[in-house]
Amino acid sequence: MSTPRTYQTEAIIIKKTKLGEADRILTLYTPHLGKIQAVAKGVRRPKSKMAGHLELLTHSLVSLAHGRNLDTITGSQTINSFLPLKSDLKSGACALYATELVNHFAADSIKNSPLFHLLLNTLHRLCQAADGEVALRYFELHLLDHVGYRPQLHRCVSCSQPLKPAVNSFCSSSGGILCAGCSRGRYPTYPLSIAAQEVLRLLQDNDYDAASRLDIGPALAGELEQAMRQYIRYFSEREIKSARWLDALRKQTEQATLRQR
Repeated sequence: MSTPRTYQTEAIIIKKTKLGEADRILTLYTPHLGKIQAVAKGVRRPKSKMAGHLELLTHSLVSLAHGRNLDTITGSQTINSFLPLKSDLKSGACALYATELVNHFAADSIKNSPLFHLLLNTLHRLCQAADGEVALRYFELHLLDHVGYRPQLHRCVSCSQPLKPAVNSFCSSSGGILCAGCSRGRYPTYPLSIAAQEVLRLLQDNDYDAASRLDIGPALAGELEQAMRQYIRYFSEREIKSARWLDALRKQTEQATLRQR
């Protein structure tokens, strides 16, 4: 039986690249096909009917035709445009950070429905959250789980003993937390407070309803972000560009707050 020439899929647009004078190559994350790329012809023209349905951070129903090298998008219809993410710089930056992580860690054309739904639910949460920190930390930990890099947070990754409620050390190269004894002489490691360890475990082991009830102060939020940023950087083997944008926005907010005092 021959393969149908056309097909249809839900997709979240996670990256776009200019092609020629009027086209784009879009990277789509789908529930059943994983990460795929396709050409959207003429989408950069002012009168393109598909342009609004194929913007970054849009959940769309996309029709495609098989091509020799890249498939071609023949139609699209918006399911959710996530307008709050496109009208608020901080929320949009958080969402772009999430999509960049998916683009980097997800393999091409490998189905990973849980990851698709994690990303989709995260975009919904970022639209509703006043502060996206908890949503991002939850997303990071569960993305790492879905792509095979789940950090060990309950036992020492060296001696396998249950971790005591003390300041222990996070070690990206070892894959999780080291107890006080095993962390000596290991590099690079950085200390994690008891509170940070408890929050990371809660985020990793529970659903988002439980996670969303957390009240995390600025100091603890910074500690958690540093731990996850270091871990992700180690396994991605590069800087995450959108993380730098998040840092720049945070500095602007802090400077604006200082000027108002």
